[in-house]
Amino acid sequence: MKLSFMWHMHQPDYRDVKGIMQMPWVFLHAIKDYYDMPWMMSRFEGVKATFNITPPLIMQLKLYYVRPQDNDKFLSLWAKDPVMLQENERKWLIKICKSSQYETMVKGLRRYEDLYAQERFNNAELIDLEVLFLLSWCGVYLRRNNAFIQELFAKEREYTSEDKALLLEELAGFVSTIFDYYAALQKQGAISLSTTPLNHPILPLLIDMHNGVRANPSTNIPKDHISLADDAKEQVERAIELFEETFGFKPQGFWPAEGAVDPKSVELLSECGVEWIATDEEILFKSLGSRNRENLYRSYKYRDMCIVFRDKALSDLIGFTYRNKRPHEASRHFMEELRRIEEAHSDPKVFVILDGENAWEFFKNNGLDFFDALYGDIQNTPWCQTLRMEDIYRLEHRTLTNLGVGSWIHGELNTWVGHSEKTRAWELIYMAKKDYEHHKSLLEQQRHKEILSHFLAAECSDWFWWYGDDHFTEFGMEFDELFRSHLIAVYDAIGITPPSDLFIPIIKEVSSQNFWLKPQSDISPEINGLHDSFFEWIGCGIIDESKIFSTMDRDRGVVKKILYGMDKNYLYFAFQAENHHIASIEEMLIIIDPINVKGSIRMENSTEASLGALRVVVACGNWIEMRIEKSAIEEREISLRFELISNANVIQTLPGFGELKIDLTHDYSQNWFI
Repeated sequence: MKLSFMWHMHQPDYRDVKGIMQMPWVFLHAIKDYYDMPWMMSRFEGVKATFNITPPLIMQLKLYYVRPQDNDKFLSLWAKDPVMLQENERKWLIKICKSSQYETMVKGLRRYEDLYAQERFNNAELIDLEVLFLLSWCGVYLRRNNAFIQELFAKEREYTSEDKALLLEELAGFVSTIFDYYAALQKQGAISLSTTPLNHPILPLLIDMHNGVRANPSTNIPKDHISLADDAKEQVERAIELFEETFGFKPQGFWPAEGAVDPKSVELLSECGVEWIATDEEILFKSLGSRNRENLYRSYKYRDMCIVFRDKALSDLIGFTYRNKRPHEASRHFMEELRRIEEAHSDPKVFVILDGENAWEFFKNNGLDFFDALYGDIQNTPWCQTLRMEDIYRLEHRTLTNLGVGSWIHGELNTWVGHSEKTRAWELIYMAKKDYEHHKSLLEQQRHKEILSHFLAAECSDWFWWYGDDHFTEFGMEFDELFRSHLIAVYDAIGITPPSDLFIPIIKEVSSQNFWLKPQSDISPEINGLHDSFFEWIGCGIIDESKIFSTMDRDRGVVKKILYGMDKNYLYFAFQAENHHIASIEEMLIIIDPINVKGSIRMENSTEASLGALRVVVACGNWIEMRIEKSAIEEREISLRFELISNANVIQTLPGFGELKIDLTHDYSQNWFI
């Protein structure tokens, strides 16, 4: 077996029109993930991977090499003496400093735990919060190898302004070494590097908006759309120039943004000298008109382009499922999945491609324990050889005569077009383009360059990701403002007044609603597996699984919503899914901590079972209902997780955000909480 990992390292462009970073996630992931990921792998001889470094990440990371506070809104406030902060600045700073994942990044830092629960802070407490926030984002490499970081962790409290200044200087110096480290590993042959078009655009939609319909006939596209094919070419050519300037050589391969492809975008990449690309398995199945997985474990030649297709299931196991398993258990499961592929197919090539940064804040120890187990198992498995995409390219490939249109998300493009908010964003781009065309003959060359840069930035896929109701972020309004600011800057550069439409937020309140409605009152539904009475569940909590995944996406799974609640004697759960999906679920594994309950229940019409001392009743009909007896639970608070099993494989882990923590003594004077 030939196994090829690709880690996609990307952040949206957070710069405003003045070039100032409006959110700090590039810096935070730099100190936690961008060095850690290749470093973890490099400790295992013979294990290789490909890292896809996107241009927005390259451009923004370089802003942090010297005095990062000059280029980042958050760090400029963080670096100030708290006495100098305005009240609105103070609130926003605190909001960011309380955004670390609690279970994996805050918990265990006792001073941070205490501050995390507070709402108001005096100046000394705020300094402690600020320092502990950055320390919580420090990756394993820094914690193990940087004496100053270790000293600050040991201090734990009563930090000073001098501590802050030295910490920021230390971290900036560390960030400046990251790309040199990648280049050194590339030179050693341990990794290969690839990139993405400049502003991470969806090339098929820039070239031809009809691709949205080709990918999914039910997708609504803007009526008066225009081709942005010239911009698409700029996006590719500028990405190649930036990559060469940064690493000293031209990229051989591309991961098109979000794996989005169509024949014309692949033709464009080929014309620009790109030799291989990677995309998703759904594109292969569309291209061949068959879902035979034998075809997945091959590399292909489409015209002059080498194309490989990611194994969605294996990639999602790492990105979403293994965070809830013990490291060696997760690794063993992954190797067993590889073994099944090895036994079922002749000389398979397996491509595991996923986000290289966002998942690890949900893993303990930033994923190190998992990767140590996984890379160690791979290293000790003779039949499994890891190859870089550079190595795959040199092998023989099958011929692909047809290429489907779509992306890695359901093989479609409607994450970036279709919803009214996404359509509105495209309409504003087209409006600005048309106004520019009317005035461009009167503009100087420098103005043309400035305007083009803003158009390319506005075409970034990330803006459209957050528009609509398919993803949620607390920072949606900030993303919206950044998008519109680029188009406003276009009009400023033309020298005409921007249309008032550009000052009206695109995001409406409904699209920023959370995915989680907390319980409001006791419920006591009958457990019969029938969604026959809405009134039984009035006052229940609702978790909308279709909106949970924010910075990442995946095949969301069969269950779309979880309803839950309790009364004096029981906990109640309902799992909503399509009938044919419910029939495919064979078992449900229930895990309840800290009472150490773990056991499977068969999904039958009606069943009663024991999980330790707990009595559980489950009924399956047009949805799944469950009742768990509370009397044997002595703890005040429990955490629950559910795994749906079909054909001995976990097909969905619920809730999607991790564990559902429930206070069993709750009287609904406050919400249930995680």
